[in-house]
Amino acid sequence: MAIHGAIVVAEQKTSGEVCVYVESKCRYINAADRAAELFLQLEMHKTAARNGVLFYLAIKDRQVAVWGDQGIHEKLGTAFWQLQVDRIISAFQAQDPTPGICSGIQEIGTALHTHFPYGGDKDKNELSDELFFGR
Repeated sequence: MAIHGAIVVAEQKTSGEVCVYVESKCRYINAADRAAELFLQLEMHKTAARNGVLFYLAIKDRQVAVWGDQGIHEKLGTAFWQLQVDRIISAFQAQDPTPGICSGIQEIGTALHTHFPYGGDKDKNELSDELFFGR
């Protein structure tokens, strides 16, 4: 799957972690609220450098959020996350969100590499690279 491959490639150059959570509909009005909830449920806040990033996608609702943990959010800021969301939403409108999601993952991977480069033998994959699916 292209998205899984994008996650693997992005994480090869950083100690950061990228996860993607996909569900049909968002239970909240604001997708960022749902992303924050899932971020905690998936225990992404427990990475050593606080550098996990969650892509949240509600396919039928066409809602998207990108949630970065404290360590990476402090480096990139809200505008960076919003840019990623806008790109993915544009891809949804083009009826093919996969390239937009993969592009966003690549952008995040590059940013994570800049601020949290791969640590060699001491670096470990702290979170699964598999996509998570809700209802």
